Amino acid sequence: MKWSEISIHTTQEAVEPISNILHEAGASGVVIEDPEDLIKERTSVFGEIYQLDPNDYPEEGVLIKAYLPVTSFLGETVDEVKEAINNLMTYDIDLGHNHVTISEVNEEEWATAWKKYYKPVKISEKITITPTWEDYQPVSSDEVIIELDPGMAFGTGTHPTTVMCLQAIEKYLNPGDEVIDVGTGSGVLSIAAAHLGAKHVQAFDLDEVAVSSANINVKLNKAAEKITVKQNNLLNGIEGPADLIVGNLLADIILRFVPDAARVLKQDGLFITSGIIQGKKNEVKEELKQNGFTIVEVLEMEDWVAIIARNLSDSKEV
Repeated sequence: MKWSEISIHTTQEAVEPISNILHEAGASGVVIEDPEDLIKERTSVFGEIYQLDPNDYPEEGVLIKAYLPVTSFLGETVDEVKEAINNLMTYDIDLGHNHVTISEVNEEEWATAWKKYYKPVKISEKITITPTWEDYQPVSSDEVIIELDPGMAFGTGTHPTTVMCLQAIEKYLNPGDEVIDVGTGSGVLSIAAAHLGAKHVQAFDLDEVAVSSANINVKLNKAAEKITVKQNNLLNGIEGPADLIVGNLLADIILRFVPDAARVLKQDGLFITSGIIQGKKNEVKEELKQNGFTIVEVLEMEDWVAIIARNLSDSKEV
């Protein structure tokens, strides 16, 4: 089979929404080439367990690459992707160069490209994400290993928004918690919650392809007994109660279901939100406060923000 590589030269801010667009267009996954990774200071505890090649990265901005099968509808698909990306400007997302190129690759080159970019990553004190083809051995008895295949869904669990969610889940989840993952995508957050001691996780996504991909990853990580994946629009029709809700989405989408999160969460339950750009941080915080939340912690990584809020508690705001 022949494949077409679509490459978008954009900004770090646009990585997550463009990745979603490519996934919805039928891409089997995305490759992110960010030159910041070459100069980023990493602690001795977390970080990629491999060497980065500068020749793989642009001099400025970020390259997002995805692979689409060559069909008679490819031209229309590419046009739809371009239009959807341009529409992101209505959300005040900086698209940078926004330069889109197309090139043809064969199936063998496509598979090789994935394995070149995707290696084990230690996300937090306990969590390590590894591709299915890597023979990764745990370095401690309490290490949580999550196996993902980027050919199954967008993202590899290593984007700052996902990393902050995973670190917050590890910090705030209590054994036996009932958890809801809104916009589950690859299912990585649900899998982490299950492995860290959640009693049960409801994982929702509006995209049926994401639901299918999440189910595959859940089974791959032997977490099917704890995780239920369903197609659903945010928290519409969901009753709860939940101890913890996590949503790694765009700020404008998070703002739409804050009232539902307050309704579904137990009193003193926690709401972990990520995917928020700096310019939307205060707007999200205010919406949370107006719906009875107090802000427990604000995490920041690169240009992204994650907010942990408690429902109807007396916790001190920050």
